Amino acid sequence: MKNLFKNIAGLRQLLQSVDLEQISKLSQKVDLPKMVGLVSKMSESDLSKMMGMLKGAGKPKEIPPINGDFYELGKSLPHHEREIQLRVREFMEKEIKPIANEYWNRGEFPMHIIPKMAELDIAGLTYQGYGCPGHSALLEGFIAMEMARVDTSISTFFGVQSGLAMGSIYLCGSEEQKKEWLPALQKLEKIGAFGLTEPEVGSGAAGGLTTTCKREGDTWILNGQKKWIGNATFSDITIIWARDLDDNQVKGFIVKKDNPGFVAEKLEDKMALRTVQNALITLTNCEVPESDRLQNANSFRDTAKVLRMTRAGVAWQAVGCARGAYELALAYTNERKQFGRPIASFQLVQDLLVTMLGDLTAMQTMVFRLSQMQDDGELLDEHASLAKVFCTLRMRSIVDHSRELFGGNGILLRHDIARFVADAEAVYSYEGTKEINSLIVGRAITGHSAFV
Repeated sequence: MKNLFKNIAGLRQLLQSVDLEQISKLSQKVDLPKMVGLVSKMSESDLSKMMGMLKGAGKPKEIPPINGDFYELGKSLPHHEREIQLRVREFMEKEIKPIANEYWNRGEFPMHIIPKMAELDIAGLTYQGYGCPGHSALLEGFIAMEMARVDTSISTFFGVQSGLAMGSIYLCGSEEQKKEWLPALQKLEKIGAFGLTEPEVGSGAAGGLTTTCKREGDTWILNGQKKWIGNATFSDITIIWARDLDDNQVKGFIVKKDNPGFVAEKLEDKMALRTVQNALITLTNCEVPESDRLQNANSFRDTAKVLRMTRAGVAWQAVGCARGAYELALAYTNERKQFGRPIASFQLVQDLLVTMLGDLTAMQTMVFRLSQMQDDGELLDEHASLAKVFCTLRMRSIVDHSRELFGGNGILLRHDIARFVADAEAVYSYEGTKEINSLIVGRAITGHSAFV
């Protein structure tokens, strides 16, 4: 009897914490006398637990911070490099995120952000001298990731400037050419582009370039076309790769925008990387002085040095694109409610999010090691190619799952995720298709070349 009174007293305390109007509504749905009988048989500890649950029911849940770097790889950077990474993140969140959809939708480039980006002092990040910072390839990867995490178009613009254009001069230029161009390109006072792909030649660039060059005294005559050339509608210089008619070897040239015979036309109606200004370049008896030929580019093997370096950056871009999509989806699942609660509380949604996070974490650890090998001078073509294959495949899967979690809202640009889905398709294709990169890795692991 004593325990009964204690339980009744506990029940009274419990009922005092509940809205009586809600109890009235509850009585229409459940048998209250039966419920009281069940409560009277409960132990004090069970009653305390129930009261605690009721008290906490109205409190908002504390949601963990959104962080796609689940293993905290960024914290392994030295302090001064970590600060640079976070400064780039702040720039992307503050300057780029608010305008990304607008410029993507219009197919225009936000020229006003170039001076602001220059203040970050990150162009030519890994190069030594010529006004370049001389930081690690690992930091360079993190920066590519941070940019693509918000806007893959801006990451691509920067990759062309800092990697392909500056890298061509840094790796293949003469000392005079490096001194003339690298400081201005590093400060983004001059903008560069990289012309390798052609209308009919993509994967076959190693041996099938149709753009030609022929030396006549101290002048080279260039003829042909280049396609998909990022930045080329407004770049000051474009690195043009052409096949020498005399020795059949590929050579590189620094071609200025006002060079007679050089015409760059903007490619319209793209479905991906719409902010990037891609051009169709036509070279008609374009005259380039010998002083503007890359003095240390004498075959496609030299071109491949640049591609090896930048292909690692594309793998990091894929990580950034995937991370941005995952973080958008995770945030959305806590905001979107169905059946009276956030969809993040559903088992199938959590299972999908964990699958995405697992893929993303695998991608991050792969490119992390890739950049370590680059810093140690151990990076080979097959290492960069494997990362490009794996990371772009997983990126595609992650952005697809992310859009799925948005439901119908996923096709609206205002939710950002549609832009990530579209941009992922370009990252998947450029800097070597899955098939070409697979054959590079296949040759390395089997000893047999399957190229035809």
